[in-house]
Amino acid sequence: MASTRRTLVLNVVGLTADLLPHAPVLSRLAAGRMRPLIPPLPAVTCTVQASMLTGRTPAGHGCVANGWYDRDLSEILFWKQSNRLVAGETLWEEAKRRDPSFIGAKLFWWYNMYSGADVSVTPRPIYTADGRKLPDIYTRPAGLRDELARALGPFPLFRFWGPAADLTSSRWIADCAAEVERRLRPSLSLVYLPHLDYDLQRFGPDDPRIPAQVAAVDALAAPLIETAEREGTRIIVLSEYGITRVNGPIAINRALREAGLIAVREEQGGELLDPAASDAFAVADHQIAHVHVARPERTDEVRALVAGLDGVERVLDRDDQRAAGIDHPRSGTLVAVSRADRWFSYPYWLDEDRAPDFARTVEIFRKPGYDPAELFLDPAIRWPRLAIGWRLARKALGFRTLMDVIPLDAGLVRGSHGRPTDRLEAGPLLISSEPDLLPAGPIPAEAVKALLLAHLFG
Repeated sequence: MASTRRTLVLNVVGLTADLLPHAPVLSRLAAGRMRPLIPPLPAVTCTVQASMLTGRTPAGHGCVANGWYDRDLSEILFWKQSNRLVAGETLWEEAKRRDPSFIGAKLFWWYNMYSGADVSVTPRPIYTADGRKLPDIYTRPAGLRDELARALGPFPLFRFWGPAADLTSSRWIADCAAEVERRLRPSLSLVYLPHLDYDLQRFGPDDPRIPAQVAAVDALAAPLIETAEREGTRIIVLSEYGITRVNGPIAINRALREAGLIAVREEQGGELLDPAASDAFAVADHQIAHVHVARPERTDEVRALVAGLDGVERVLDRDDQRAAGIDHPRSGTLVAVSRADRWFSYPYWLDEDRAPDFARTVEIFRKPGYDPAELFLDPAIRWPRLAIGWRLARKALGFRTLMDVIPLDAGLVRGSHGRPTDRLEAGPLLISSEPDLLPAGPIPAEAVKALLLAHLFG
């Protein structure tokens, strides 16, 4: 039976070699111990994490984006939590085979529920019958939920995503990691620190506000790193993707709608995408879009239409997808990839007055695509705090009220990811406290599982 070396993994989302000089603690750790990380296509959270933890490409683990079209349900599903959506043996399953005493902690990494990890903590809001969304978490063991709430207070859900997203949520997660370390002493801790993701998407990586945010998340990581070093715990710091500056979205579904390929259903004056009734539609996710074509004989027509859109770099058919490692039944008939300075937006309506009611809200499950405009308050709202306060007051009094404060202007977004970066320095990285365990060159995301096992058992 192999013995385990305790290992801490910090996932500092959006960290790149270009940004590292603004992070003094992480820079010290990185000296001579950093390698570029090569993410799969697409370089988005769910896909990259699944590749790192199973050692497979998207074609093998099936997580072809943060969401996809379920052909059996005829529904587009985003941000699902069950680890049973991920194919392949996970890192902690193999570690447990090597050492039955191994304890794995998965703290806010995705596909967190029912993963088999000994310790799990992940956001799990309560949706009440009167339309409210209440902050909460899901944990394994179940009693850890109440213990963390008593020690740290409620999880700041509305600072984890949405226009108020900021350092607060990453601080709670870092404190959660420290509590789990103190209480349960896991062999492996996977800790997710999302803070940089917010302003990198809002403002772009070259914005003058970014260095201060890099320093802020560095300061959050510092106590975790110091504790690990003091106790002889091995340390890995990695990121999932690099965010590049963008100058506008590609309205792929509006183009398909104008071509007569998208069907909609009218509900209460708004339009809902009807995917199974459409001849073609796109599931947009950052800089990639899965394009589903109902009839094979129309594939070439749709491919030519999408390839001709301003900002599209390439369109992958099934052979191209196979070469890229993304050929899976969940993938689109075609996969569109944007240029580095563009990204794909999800809207399919042609008239803003026909947008569905959820379009102007933070609604990550009902929107048939990723919407980074949820990071902004609508600039057309003259007194945003008053507007939010009024809506919250109505909710508190028991009235059903939409938090319709999100803009429809996707042009506000200045950073995106998903497409491989043109420079390694602008892409993700991996830092290890154990330089002898690092390979000489760039590390594919699929090789991270084996590298983590080497840290645990090497």
